[in-house]
Formats: sequence, C-alpha cells, structure tokens
Amino acid sequence: MPHFMLQMKYSADAVKAMVAHPQDRRKAAAAALQGVGGKLLSFYYSFGAKDLVVIYEAPDATSAIALSLTLGASGAASDVETTPLVTMEEAVAAMKQANKTGSTYKPPTA
Repeated sequence: MPHFMLQMKYSADAVKAMVAHPQDRRKAAAAALQGVGGKLLSFYYSFGAKDLVVIYEAPDATSAIALSLTLGASGAASDVETTPLVTMEEAVAAMKQANKTGSTYKPPTA
C-alpha cells in the first residue's frame, strides 16, 4: 500500500480544547485513516510551521485526498499538506526509467 506523510497545523480552537482537556489524538487519527481504508504508522507533534506529522498507508491518492479534505472540513486543522512517499525500490525503478526517457526528451533551447 502507498505511504504518505501528512503535515498540518491545528486551529486555535483545537489547541485550546487540547490544552483544556489533554488527549491522545492517535486514536482519532487511526479512526479517520480506517475510514479511508488506511493505517496509521507514525504520529508526531512537531515544532515550527506545522504542529503535526503523520506517516500512514492508504490504498491510493484518492484516499489520501479524502483524508486531507476531511481534516480541513472539520475546522480543527489548517494548512494540511500531504506528501506521497516513495520506497527506495520505486525510486531506483524511476531512475532506470528516467535513464531510458532521457534520450528522447529534448529540453528547450534559446
């Protein structure tokens, strides 16, 4: 199953609720992922531009987009960013394909 990295920022209201009532959000994340046919692999709070980093499996890109839309529509998350992750085997296969395709591609010239 493809892997994805989701990064997001919690809304001010969500942060306020978690400070008032501390809670482990992994169960909610796992349930949302199950709803799109996925599986939670890692869940981290982070410093900086994003509050949360989640690594997960999902059946396909459509399922990953559905999760992102669900989070955004909830109002608890903003700036949701999903990045497809590629295994080293897939990367090497892509490198081999690029090697073959490189001979047919003609870059722009002046």
